[in-house]
Amino acid sequence: MDVTGTITKVLEKQSGTSAAGKEWVKLSFLIDTKTEYNNLYCFELFGEEKVSNFEKYNKIGDNVKVDFNVKTNEWKDKYFTSLDAWKVFKADGETSIPASTEAEVSDLPF
Repeated sequence: MDVTGTITKVLEKQSGTSAAGKEWVKLSFLIDTKTEYNNLYCFELFGEEKVSNFEKYNKIGDNVKVDFNVKTNEWKDKYFTSLDAWKVFKADGETSIPASTEAEVSDLPF
């Protein structure tokens, strides 16, 4: 699944150690799609590499496209749903014209 919107808030990084002894890092961020309904989404990024890349290339106010999975976990007969982002990139980049199209136009004989 994917959604496009503007980053409105980046929450503090969280980190810890799993029961198996493995270190983990998580970052949550919100985007606003500016649609009438269901316009606010809170995504989670897990893993040092994803969190680091997000912090390096994104900031509040950026228009981004987020590819994500919906995940639900059960704990003590309660269910928790999260939006796990696995790819975040600038939405503005999608509107550029591919270089091959420009080259084909310039090669016309007339």
